[in-house]
Amino acid sequence: MIRLAFIQFMRAGRYAGAGTRIGLIFLLTVGIISLFVGKQFSQRQQQAVADVIEFQQTDFPRQAAIHRDDMGLLLYYLKFSVVNQTRPLTALAIGQRDVNPSVQSVTIRALEGQQYDADLTNPANLLLGNVDFSFVLVYLFPLLIVAFTYSIISEEKENGTWSIVAVQSRNLLGFVGQLFLIRLAVLLAVLLVIIGLAVPTLGTPLDGSLGLFLATSVGYVLFWFSVCFWVASLQRRSSTNAILLLGIWLGLLIVLPAGVNNYITARYPVPEAQATTQAQRKGVHEKWDTDKTATIKKFYAHYPQFRQVPVVAMPFDWRWYYAMQQLGDDESAEQAHELKQKLQQRETASRSIAQFIPTLHTQLQLGELARSGLGNQLRFMDYTGRFHEKMRLYFYPRIFTNAPVSAEPWTNFKVDTFADTAPSSPVAVLGPLLLFIALFTGLGWNRFRRTIYHL
Repeated sequence: MIRLAFIQFMRAGRYAGAGTRIGLIFLLTVGIISLFVGKQFSQRQQQAVADVIEFQQTDFPRQAAIHRDDMGLLLYYLKFSVVNQTRPLTALAIGQRDVNPSVQSVTIRALEGQQYDADLTNPANLLLGNVDFSFVLVYLFPLLIVAFTYSIISEEKENGTWSIVAVQSRNLLGFVGQLFLIRLAVLLAVLLVIIGLAVPTLGTPLDGSLGLFLATSVGYVLFWFSVCFWVASLQRRSSTNAILLLGIWLGLLIVLPAGVNNYITARYPVPEAQATTQAQRKGVHEKWDTDKTATIKKFYAHYPQFRQVPVVAMPFDWRWYYAMQQLGDDESAEQAHELKQKLQQRETASRSIAQFIPTLHTQLQLGELARSGLGNQLRFMDYTGRFHEKMRLYFYPRIFTNAPVSAEPWTNFKVDTFADTAPSSPVAVLGPLLLFIALFTGLGWNRFRRTIYHL
């Protein structure tokens, strides 16, 4: 029976199964294309990292040779780079990595004027987005699931063959389950082929992150099959089922995410982004017309350990200049804290609401597992801030004493790398999906048990 049902499924369609096979080939083709899109993105990221490593290794000695007598002037120009590590999984779910820079280069001057710099990107490309694997999974897999299951029983009823099936089948409910399982097995096979190809194509390691990523993808496919199973149990016509399922697809993937985005944007506005930049610039530029002694006193209040550093004669008062830069950050600290707090609130609210919207939950979790979401960017910004502070504390004494430039091993300053080690809980990732799968499967199964012989 299962073999015959499988053959019938593969031959379904107007032209002896052309529709079914074309759909599967299309999905597999787009899935493979998505791997190459991810690979190209990963290669661009790797090239950017290689370029900044090469630049830092060549620029530091060159700048040191040009400004060999003035440590303060040299540090004015030197940029120290931090890389947000790009995992192989990131190529499967690019997320916000195409908007947020993966390489942050900062001087030891005021941080708030540098931290929000982004790469120059064609806005038309950003509008279109990337056809990565997460797009194929979240948007295209459900469409094929709907196409394969919307008339799984109603077509038999409309063709007048359901009574024959009911007579010949000993367990009609089990037979219906077999019809869904055949389609589920075929689409899971396509999913596994795409993920399997990603391992050698993208160099994805066989670790726990990939396992959880795959489990989330399978759970998402199972969720859509459970929805289709429930709709099939409502005993509607094929046309009604198709409209209902497409309406659910539009609601879960377009309408609800847009509504959630508008709510979160209105609930947690971030005007502090502009306010932070203005406060930082004002805090710096006002110091040109402020008494230098007052600026130095405020700087020593922030860093009392530098009070004992001896003051030496320099071509320019770099102690005052870098104190001015530091106070620019200090005076914009409140706005910067509010900005980061609002962004964190947006991230937390998105995750909380997404638990009740499986499509949105899947997108966020795939981005988190691939380290390409907002949470990763916030952690990267915090790490960049700590790195910047470490560089300041290291070089301030050398600037204030005008230490010999030649005495510093400039080639030893390597590009720093941020490796995001935030834990991922399988329960938090898979729990909401499993609950919705159980809900719709239970509703459909219960309704089928009560009405299947009257379909």
